[in-house]
Amino acid sequence: MADTTTSSTDIGSSGAAPGAADSDPRSLRAPGPPFRKPRWPKAYAFALVTGALFLVSWAGQFLFQLMVQRNEASQHGQSFAWADFLAQFLASTMENWQSEFLQLVWQTAGLALFYYWGSSQSRESDQRIEAKLDALLRERGLDPENP
Repeated sequence: MADTTTSSTDIGSSGAAPGAADSDPRSLRAPGPPFRKPRWPKAYAFALVTGALFLVSWAGQFLFQLMVQRNEASQHGQSFAWADFLAQFLASTMENWQSEFLQLVWQTAGLALFYYWGSSQSRESDQRIEAKLDALLRERGLDPENP
């Protein structure tokens, strides 16, 4: 009578007996192209999180500025006016955005300029690049001096 039990040494990493068709991890995938487009929330997760953080911070700015405006109005014996508040809120929002975008534009444009000008922080020397290319050519049996 043949022994039908399998020892732990006969089982592969997938848990199947040797030679089984499902021991290949690729066979566990659903049929179709190897790289499917991810679902919408997963594909745009970074944008969704960034948008949510933006909205939360903007709502926080709105609420705290509203509290300050109401307190100042009550301290001066004036009534709160939405028209004055909204104008001030939008002005402060634009000031914040202007400073942030100015900083971002300077960082990207400045980096691009320094990269283009070839600052020592942003480029490899031409000699080093040529040495790497020569080494690759020699590795493939080509003469770097006579391409």
